[in-house]
Amino acid sequence: MKSKMPWVVAAIVLAYAAYVGMVLIFYQPSVDNMSWEDRQAYNQRKLAELQLGLSAEHIHQLMGSADFSEAKFSQGKALTILFYRTHQTKSDGITTRDECTPLLFSDDKLIGWGQDTYQQYLTATVDQPVEADAGLTASH
Repeated sequence: MKSKMPWVVAAIVLAYAAYVGMVLIFYQPSVDNMSWEDRQAYNQRKLAELQLGLSAEHIHQLMGSADFSEAKFSQGKALTILFYRTHQTKSDGITTRDECTPLLFSDDKLIGWGQDTYQQYLTATVDQPVEADAGLTASH
């Protein structure tokens, strides 16, 4: 009487190989689930693909969630700055703004990135959005 054990083992190995193959073909890893080292390297590569005028939503799909963000209104436009980790300065396990590259958006369109861009954001004057001014006068 022959044993069925070799066939059972072969079936399990083939099923496992098929499962691994399906995962390799269809699995899309999330940027937000990467280790900080992998995400840092990924962000460095993706910065080279950026183009002025890209939407904030497109950047979010491309690079995942930002590590930090800031926003304000200046000269009637919404300015948003998103920080993505791109380089390590200290081995302390904490991501800080000085380890990130800032991306500057005006009305949700990319208008620049890099440290000089952040300085432009910091020096931009702050004012009220037009919609907020209209809402305040209408309610009084």
